[in-house]
Amino acid sequence: MTVQTLIDSGLFKVQVPGGTSREISKVFCCDLLSIAMSKAPENGAWVTVMGNKNTLAVASLADISCIILAEGIQFQEEELACARSEQIAVFTTELSIFDAGLKIQELLS
Repeated sequence: MTVQTLIDSGLFKVQVPGGTSREISKVFCCDLLSIAMSKAPENGAWVTVMGNKNTLAVASLADISCIILAEGIQFQEEELACARSEQIAVFTTELSIFDAGLKIQELLS
C-alpha cells in the first residue's frame, strides 16, 4: 500500500500529503519517542498522540512513511511546515490510537 492509497481511502483527514508514492508496510502505534526512535519500522504508518516537532524528528530518523495523529490531536502550522519540507505525510483522526491502527491494518491485509 502507498500513502496515496491511504489518502484515497478517506479514512483520515490529510494535513500534509508528503511523499504520496511512499510504501506503507506496517502499522506502528506508540507514544514514547525513545521507543519509536528504536523500534518504528521503516516505511511504517505511525499512529500517535504526540503532536510536537520531536515527533517529526523521530519520524525522519526512523524513515516513517506517514504519521497519523489520533484522538483529535493536530500539529501547529510550524510542525506542518516542517512535515512538508521533510516530505512526511501527516493525517489526523478523532479515532483512538487502537482504532486508527486497526483501520490501517485492514487496508494492509
